Formats: sequence, structure tokens, C-alpha cells
Amino acid sequence: MARRHGKVAGRPDEGTAEAVAADGAGPRRTCIVTRREGAPEDLIRFVLDPAGVVVPDIARRLPGRGVWVTLDRRSVADAVVRKAFNRAFRREVAVPADLAARVEELLARRAGEALSLANKAGLVATGFESVHRGAESEDVICVVHASDAAADGTAKIDRKYRAVCRDDGREPLILTTLTIDQLSLAIGRSPVVHALVGTGRAGDNFVRATGRLIRYRSGAVLPFGNSEASSGSDEASMDSDEAGTGVDREAAIAHPSVGE
Repeated sequence: MARRHGKVAGRPDEGTAEAVAADGAGPRRTCIVTRREGAPEDLIRFVLDPAGVVVPDIARRLPGRGVWVTLDRRSVADAVVRKAFNRAFRREVAVPADLAARVEELLARRAGEALSLANKAGLVATGFESVHRGAESEDVICVVHASDAAADGTAKIDRKYRAVCRDDGREPLILTTLTIDQLSLAIGRSPVVHALVGTGRAGDNFVRATGRLIRYRSGAVLPFGNSEASSGSDEASMDSDEAGTGVDREAAIAHPSVGE
């Protein structure tokens, strides 16, 4: 088999652009539904399992030829309805009818895993009193509330956090993306309703993973979680960290539950 630059030259993914973008941002991928190009972070990769079933590759690490779909639920649903996967893989494939919901569930799981790693790195505080007290720290990257948290508790924390950020000249980032059950599973105790995440690589990875979930659900793009900021590095560093909005950042980003 031919080799290029010391690597085995296999069959490339569908829609893979060999050249980097004109601005040097990195490789581009083409959505099989919209035919628009984007950075890998702005799309979702899909591969076939041994039985010929379409499988989401959220971490972009599964073997085999892949195809790409824009990072939003409607595009994934359209790919299923239009039989875009058959055309992209150039064969008859099996596509789960609930593929769009499965992708959302995997993205939520990825965000939970990122929060778990941030917690292991000592960057997460939980509990109303700890979060309310810690919100005044300049080392906080975001405040997290469960999507099913009571409004009165979140409002008290948010008022203090926004006031501190305003005095420091920072923009607050408040995330209401995961449920109490999902936060509790990530942290390893129950119930977790409120949390804050400190600055550091693991904290950055959580924001990026959560930004992908938010974008998939609503199309909103977090300023911190764009493709230029992340450059796809969150997937690799999440796997190696075991040791270790409206787009308005002031708005709590609400969403429906997975599968709704």
C-alpha cells in the first residue's frame, strides 16, 4: 500500500478536503446534506459498523471511512430522510430511525464525561453554598445549573456571578444544559443541582463539549466554543486528561431533554 509522509495512505473520508482552508485554520469537511464545508469541530462524523449500520463517531476516532454531517439536529434528521448516507457510503446501509436522538444523547454523554474529568482535576465545586461563595472567584470559567433546577436558587447565584463578572470586566457564562441526573452521574454524587467550573484545560474542554451539545440542539454558538478556539483539540485532550445563547454568554441556555 502506498505511503505518504510516513503514513499509510488509506481511503479518505467522504468530503475530506486535502488542502487546508485559505486562512490556515486546518482541514475542512463537507456536509453530505448541505454540501457546505466546515472545520471538523463544526460537523459530526459517521462510520459504518461491521453490520453496515451507521454509527455516530462523536470523538472522531472510530476506524473506517467516515462521512460528515453539519452539527445540528435538523441536518442529521434530513440525512436520514433523504437517504444521504446511502449516497455518501455508495452502498445500501442501515440507518437507525432515531439517529438524531442518539447523536444528542452521545453529545450529552460527552459533556458529562468532560465535566467528570474537570471534577477529577479539582476544577469543580458543587452545592448551592459552595457555588454561591465561589462565584466571586476570578478563576471561574462558568457557572452550571441543572436544566431542571428551581428558578429561585439559580437566580440568586446568577445575580452574584454576573455582578462579579461585571466588576471584573468579564462576560459571565452560565450553562443550563445537563439535567440533575446527568450532573450527578458526572460528579459521582447526588443530587448535583449547581456547580462552578474553574479555569484550566479540563474546564475548557467541558465548555467546548457543552458548546457542541448546545449547537446541536439549538444552533446557538458559544463564543468560547467555536472551531477556531477548539481546533478539535478537546477530543484528544479529554482522552488524555485522566491524569491530570442566544449566544449571549449572560443568558442561561435552556433546552429540551434528550429525544424531545
